[in-house]
Amino acid sequence: MQSALIARCPGVVRRLFWRGRPLWAATVVLVASCDVSSPTDTVDVGSPADSSDIGETGDGSEGARSVNFFVDASRGFDNWTSSPTPEEQAWMRQHYFRMQTYASYFDSRLEWYPNAWVYKDSYAIYDDSDVRTDHPEWILEDAYGNDLFIPYGCSGGTCPQYAADVGNPDFRRWWIDDLAETLEAGYLGVWVDDVNLEWRVGNGDGDHVLPMDPRTGTAMTLADWRRYFAEFMEEIRDAFPDIEIAHNIIWYAQPPDDPLMERQLRAADFINLERGATDSGIRGGNGTYGYETFLRFIDRIHEMGGQVVLDDDDSDTEAEWMYELATYFLIKSGDDMIGADGDRSRMNPDDFWEGYDVRMGDAPGGRYETNGLFRRDYSCGVVVLNQPDQPTRSLDLGESFLVLGSGGSSASSVTLDATRAAILVKPDCTP
Repeated sequence: MQSALIARCPGVVRRLFWRGRPLWAATVVLVASCDVSSPTDTVDVGSPADSSDIGETGDGSEGARSVNFFVDASRGFDNWTSSPTPEEQAWMRQHYFRMQTYASYFDSRLEWYPNAWVYKDSYAIYDDSDVRTDHPEWILEDAYGNDLFIPYGCSGGTCPQYAADVGNPDFRRWWIDDLAETLEAGYLGVWVDDVNLEWRVGNGDGDHVLPMDPRTGTAMTLADWRRYFAEFMEEIRDAFPDIEIAHNIIWYAQPPDDPLMERQLRAADFINLERGATDSGIRGGNGTYGYETFLRFIDRIHEMGGQVVLDDDDSDTEAEWMYELATYFLIKSGDDMIGADGDRSRMNPDDFWEGYDVRMGDAPGGRYETNGLFRRDYSCGVVVLNQPDQPTRSLDLGESFLVLGSGGSSASSVTLDATRAAILVKPDCTP
C-alpha cells in the first residue's frame, strides 16, 4: 500500500513524502485544512487516488488517456505476450499505442495486437547468420583487412554484430527484400535500430576504427558515411511508402541544419530518442547535450512532419518517471509516444504506473518559460518542470490542482529542485 505524508496547514511549505522519501524531491505548497490542535504537521493520507479520478475512464476506452504509450516487447516481456487471455489482449490494445516486436516470435500474435512494429537493425550482420558466411564482402574492414563490428556487447576481442557496408547496393537490396518478407506477416511498421549518422564502427574490443571504403579504396570519410546512411534510409522509405517507419538515432550527434541529417529524418515517420529526457548525460541549457537543445531538436522533427518516441530505458524512480512524463507533455504533438523496454515493471500489465493514465485534455498552446521553469497548460491540467543544473525554483499556480501521484493531495504552488517536475490536474475536469 502506497502512502504519503502531507502538510496540514495552508501556506506552510513542507516536503511531500512517499515510501519514506521525498516525492519527486519537490517541495509543494499544499492546500489543506489546518488542524492547530494536532501535535504534528503531517498526516498519513493513505493510498493514491483511484485512477478514475485523474486517470482513464472506467472502461479504458479509446481516447480516455492523454499518453500514447510505447513498449519494447523484448524477451523480458514474453511473460505477457506468450499466451495472454482475451481480457489481457484487450488491455494491451487499449494501453499500448505501439509495440516494438520481434519476428518470427510475434508473427502469430499480430491477430490480437495488430499495431506492432518489427525490429530490424540498419547495418548489423550477426555472427551466427548465413549472411556473414555467404556475403563476407558486405562486412566493413579496416586498413589491414580485419572485419569490423558495431561496438556493442563486445567481449574477448569480438562483438556479436559485424558492421555492414551501408553503401553497398547489394546489401541494401538484400536488407529491403528481407524486410519485405518479414512484413508479409502483417506488421504495421518497422523499428530501425542504429541509424547512426555518427561513427559507430570498431574493432573486437569496441574501439573506434576507421573503415575502408570499398568504393574508393581509401579510408571512409565521415561525410561519405553520413551520405550512405541517408541514401539507404531514403531507399527504405521509397520501398515501403505505406508502412510506419521509426529510426532509433543518436540525437546529439546530429549537427544543426545538416542536409544529410534532414534527409534521414524525413525518411522516417517516428524518431526514437533512446534514453529519453532522463538520460544522465543531458545537462541544463543550450549546449551540445543541453535539455533546451534536446527540446529544440524535437521541435525540428515536428516542423518536418515527424513524431518522436521518448524511449526512456534508464529511470527507476517515481521522480524520474514524473520528469519524463512531464517532458512528454511539454513537447507532445500528434502521435508522439513515451515508453521503454517491457522488462521495466512500470510498463507491464501487472504493475502499470497510474501516471500513464492521466487525462490532461487539449493543449491550447505550446510550452513556455515562467520564473525559470518550463510550463505547458492543458484544458485539464498544468505541467511544470525544472531542467538540470538549475537552482530550486517556485511557481504560484493561481488555483488549486490535484498533484499527480501524491495520494490525492492538492497544491496551489510548486517548488521544484533541478531535474524535477510536477503534473497537476484540475479536480473533476473531463477532457
